[in-house]
Order: sequence, then C-alpha cells, then structure tokens
Amino acid sequence: MRNPLQEQLLKAGLVKKSKLAEVAREQAKQRHGKAPPAPSAEQAEAERVRQEKAERDRALAAERNAQARLHEQRAQARQIVEQNKLKLVGEIAYGFTDEGVIKNVLVDETVRRQLASGALVVVRHDQGYAVIPRAAADKVYAREAAMVVLDHGKPGDPGSDGADDDYYSQFKVPDDLVW
Repeated sequence: MRNPLQEQLLKAGLVKKSKLAEVAREQAKQRHGKAPPAPSAEQAEAERVRQEKAERDRALAAERNAQARLHEQRAQARQIVEQNKLKLVGEIAYGFTDEGVIKNVLVDETVRRQLASGALVVVRHDQGYAVIPRAAADKVYAREAAMVVLDHGKPGDPGSDGADDDYYSQFKVPDDLVW
C-alpha cells in the first residue's frame, strides 16, 4: 500500500512506477528486517575476556617459540664444537681465565702458538673445554657467544684502550730477566 504523497507524485508523472516499487521494497525491508541486537553487558564482558585470553595465548606462544629457537641455537653450537674440536695431546699447560677462575688445557707447542695468534679458540664443551679452529668459532659466536672462553683473534676488552701500554713503554725490561 502506497502513501498518498507517492500516489500524487505518480499521477503527476514525476516518478516512475518501478522507482516507486523499489523505494517501497526498501522501506519494507527496513521495517521488517532484523537488526543485530545490541550486545548485552555479559556478552561484552565475555568478548573482552576472550580477547584477553587470545592475547595471552599469543604472548605465551611467542615466548615458547623464542625459547625453542634459543635451545636450537645452543644445540647447533654444541654440534659445531663437537664436529670441529681438536684432539688435545701435549704436556704444555695453556692457562686462561673462565669467569674469574684460572683453568688449564694441555696442548703441544704448535697448538699453543695457534692459540696465542688467534687461529684456534678455546670454548666450553660439556663439563670441560675444547679447542676449535677460527672458522668454527665464528659460527659458535653467531649462535652462542657465551660458549667462547678464550679468543686472542678478537679485539681486547673495551676497557683496555692502550693507555697503560703507552705508560709502561717508557720502562725498559732487561734482556736477562727470568721469571
């Protein structure tokens, strides 16, 4: 059923019958259509709780993934050390400090020279220490730098700027000094 204004516009020829029918259909849809009900307080609270739980779950998953990556990198570093460690045979005790404690590794003369030059590196392995080549040490540095105990190939401590060396260079050490 049309309203009187629509009938008058149709009789006057200002609107077409198809346009009038289309408008009537839209109005009927609006009157009879079901709008989504407004969420109640319980529903809003449930949605908020669900979103908080989802965020917590994402954070836990990210933490688990980070721990898994860390564990994987440690395992890769241990595998690199295991594959590249040198057999240590010798009677020369090569001393170094690990966390403030002086430790020794028995090496021969060639290994001692290579350790001093930085071609070989001492790393923690299982309950002891292992000596590995520079290329393997670089891979270990990339995965877990804390495993490397002694590396003369890397620059020294950032605190040692050479000022002490300059000061002590003015004092000459006698050639016949024996320790």
